[in-house]
Amino acid sequence: MLGYITVGTNDLEAASRFYDSLFNEINVKRIMAGSEEHGYIVWAKDMESTGFSILHPHDGKEARPGNGHMAAISADSPEQVQALYNTAIKQGGSCEGKPGDRGNGFYAAYFRDLDGNKLNAYCMINSES
Repeated sequence: MLGYITVGTNDLEAASRFYDSLFNEINVKRIMAGSEEHGYIVWAKDMESTGFSILHPHDGKEARPGNGHMAAISADSPEQVQALYNTAIKQGGSCEGKPGDRGNGFYAAYFRDLDGNKLNAYCMINSES
C-alpha cells in the first residue's frame, strides 16, 4: 500500500549511520541517495519494495518529529525485533517501550531515532490466549 515513508533529520550523516546499522539487522540496504544540496537517503530491500527515507526538510527549517507519527519496521521474529531494538539503543536511540508481546500475537518494541522520530519494530507471533 505504501511506496515509502520519509522522516526529517538535522544531521544526515549521523542519521545515516543510525539507519545503516538498524536496517542491516533485516538485510535492507541503501537504494538511493541525493546530492549534498538535496540530501536524502532511501533504504529498501529492492526498488519494488516499500522504502524508508531520511532528509533535511525542503523548507530549510529544523526537522522535528510529528506528534502521533510513527514508522513501523516489519521483522521476521521476536529475536529480530529484539536485535532492531538493541541496535537502535546502541546507536543512540531512546526507548519508548521494550520488546514484548502486546497482545493478539503482536510482538513489538518502540524507540526513537537520533532526531526523536518514533519507530516500531514488530512481528506477528502465535498467541496462546
